[in-house]
Parts: sequence; C-alpha cells; structure tokens
Amino acid sequence: MKKTLVALSVLAAAGSAQAIELYNQDKVTVNMTGDVEIVYVKGTTDGDEFQQEIQDADFGFDTRYAVNDDVQVGAFWEFSGADTNADASVGDVYMGLYSQSVGSIKFGKTATALDDAGIGSDYQFGVSSFFSNGTPFAGHEVVKYELDKGNFYGTVAYMQDKQGYNGLGKNGNFFDAKLGARVADFDFTGFVGQAEFKEAGLTDADGVAIDGLKETIWALEARYAGVENLNLELGYYSLGADPKDADSQTDGSIAAAADYTLNSWKFATGVSQTNPDEGDKVVNWFLNAGYALAPSTTAYAEVGGNNGDDSQTGFAVGLKAEF
Repeated sequence: MKKTLVALSVLAAAGSAQAIELYNQDKVTVNMTGDVEIVYVKGTTDGDEFQQEIQDADFGFDTRYAVNDDVQVGAFWEFSGADTNADASVGDVYMGLYSQSVGSIKFGKTATALDDAGIGSDYQFGVSSFFSNGTPFAGHEVVKYELDKGNFYGTVAYMQDKQGYNGLGKNGNFFDAKLGARVADFDFTGFVGQAEFKEAGLTDADGVAIDGLKETIWALEARYAGVENLNLELGYYSLGADPKDADSQTDGSIAAAADYTLNSWKFATGVSQTNPDEGDKVVNWFLNAGYALAPSTTAYAEVGGNNGDDSQTGFAVGLKAEF
C-alpha cells in the first residue's frame, strides 16, 4: 500500500488540563473534559491558502462508580464538532474498569497504543514521519489494557472490524502494544503494531487492492529532562508491509525535537528524515512559540516545511484551550 507522510507528534499543552467535576456523591463522579482549537493556517503544499480552521471542538463526560477503595467502573462519551467532520459526530465511547493497583481495561470506541507515538511539541506541522493512509490507531471494537506503575508503564490493544467502521475489512484486525521505562531523567518507550486487512475488494485511497495485506509498525523513543526547563527527544520509526510490491515499500524515519520553557513562554523545534525504499528522502522541520494565557490555554505561532518539489514554508497562528 502506498505510504503517505502525516504528522506524528505529541501536542504541547501549557499547564495541566483539569477535568471539570460536575457531580460527586454516593461513590458516583461525573467529570466533563474537552478542548477547542481555532487556527489560521497556510499549509506546506504550494498553492495552499491562508484560512481559518476549527481543528478541535470536543467535549465529553466521564462517569464512574467506586466499587471499593481500589476499583471503579464507568463509561465515557465524547462529542466532536471540528471542521474535519462533515457533521458533528460522536467521538470516543467506551466502558471501563479502573484500578490503581492492576491497571485499567476499556471496551468500545477509543484510541489504541500507537496513538501515543510521536515526539515534538508542535501544533500544526510536526516532526512528520511515516505511517500509511490505511492503518488506524483508533476506532470501534477496541479492547485496551493500560498499566502505569511509575518506573514502568505499558498498553496492549486489540481492534476488530466486524461492523466495517475501521477500514480493515470484516475479518481484519489490528494489534499494538507500548512498553516504557522511566530511569532518572530519561523516559524510554517502545511500540509495535500489526494491521491485517481482510475483505475481497478492499482497496486503499489509491484504489490498490489490499485484501490480505499485513502492515507492521515499530517505534523507539527517548526523552531527556535533566536540564531545567529543557526537554530533548529522539525517535526512530519503521513501517513495512507483506506482501511487498511496487506500492508497498518500507519507510524508516528518524526524528529529533527540543523545547524550552521560559516563564509563560514555550519555544520548540524539531526535524525528521524519512527514508523510503523508493523515491527521495523527505526532510521535515518546524519551529514555534507558544504563550500560556491561562492554565491549559495557549496562543501560538508556528512555521514549518519540507524539501518536497511542490512544498512551501507553511505558517500558522492559533489559540487552543483544554479542560
């Protein structure tokens, strides 16, 4: 399947977003979460125009019941109204069991482990990397287990496609996992995932048949925060497909990023290089500055680009808030 470069990033938030508690009585809690982002952006493709976009407009309700001092059971429902949706739609919807001692397990529509992959405090242009236009990292019919014990953490997720919402085919499936360790000022994370596309007549965005195709993804990331107010990050990513043909090459990417906080300001930059089996190497970069207007509310400006023949320097000015 032909690969498409997309942004691979961990977005920066100024301060810690805190859910709004709506109800807390008789062992039942209801919290409201959400985020809004409005941006004027001119893309990196030659001919892109400067335009306003609503990139996030979400709110959700997290309801939980305390079974005992350690275990909670609950449900989450999210509403999404960004410009990327033709109409307002339902976001994540899942049921979960939560335990401080043994971790949490969720069932429903939600993100998988690889959704956490990526480095760089970017807003729009990102430390771009690999990933195909077919492999999803969120969807319906997900079962996900998560555990975080401080020094180590991990996630395992499995997604089917019996209902046909996830683009894998009726008998298709996706499995991924994350394992990480925090040592002194370092944070190391590894990811692995495999998507299997199964359905006669199933094609990718270019019309290429993908029935029986398997895509394997793995990633390694390292973060260092041993210098006050400074974060350094490195990442390596690989995506391959089986069977391999002219439209099914292997991509490998290496990326580096850094950010520095000065009072209410946060400055960040990053660069990546993707090396496909066929075609030219692709180099992407970004540079930005964000100002914390209030806790979890950031105004930002960013420039970015790549070395493509039809590329230009993109720029964006935006405002985002989370709660």
